[in-house]
Amino acid sequence: MKFWFVLLLVCLSVRGFSQEKSIAGIVFDKLSQDRIAKINVVNTNTGLSVYNNLNGVFTIDAQPGDILIFKRTEYISDTIKVQNFIPIAVYMARSSITLKEVTIRDTALTPEKKLAATKREYSKVYGSLANHDLLSMPSYGGAGLSIDALYNIFSRSGKNAKRLRERIDQDYHQDVIDYRFNRTLVQNITGLKDKKLVDFMQKYRPGYFFVLNATDYEFITSIKTNYKRYLRNPKAYTLAPLHAAKEEEE
Repeated sequence: MKFWFVLLLVCLSVRGFSQEKSIAGIVFDKLSQDRIAKINVVNTNTGLSVYNNLNGVFTIDAQPGDILIFKRTEYISDTIKVQNFIPIAVYMARSSITLKEVTIRDTALTPEKKLAATKREYSKVYGSLANHDLLSMPSYGGAGLSIDALYNIFSRSGKNAKRLRERIDQDYHQDVIDYRFNRTLVQNITGLKDKKLVDFMQKYRPGYFFVLNATDYEFITSIKTNYKRYLRNPKAYTLAPLHAAKEEEE
């Protein structure tokens, strides 16, 4: 009996010792909070590489101080330093978001096509009345001032054409915003409808350069963040009634 008791202690000791050489955990999608599989976990200190299972669970030999890298094609790689043997939760962000059953752009005519059509309609504004370079290159050589360009700058027609081009450019910027920040997308993300949807989209309309440069992930995250702000204070950014503003001026 004593022999078997000692043997049992030895086995438990060996099991405990072996467990203390590995770290376990679960990998989640940072946005959806769902478990994700096929994550490659690499211990940079030992070179050991494993994949987690279909439930997102991984186990890898590691010691405190080891560096673990979590990699998958659609996600931004994450790096964690092992502190102890307590199981860890890893949250990975997508490098690009894949939307299911969500229409990001619901306008048949793209802003670029609309701009091209507008330029064709106002061909004179972008043609004979367009402000070309002030410097002209005469046939006999050297640089000179373009009479047409000077005329367009100082003439009424030239000034009006310049204003119209600026207005067309502004409308193009708004079309680009509307094309991406559309009702279908915002409604799918927030669940808002009718007046509340219109109210939210007016108050939290993004800027042109953000729409132009933001990734799908950044763009959708921005809408979700603004939606949380909207829920906390729906009356924020609401303009005062017109009659009240007039009374204040008086």
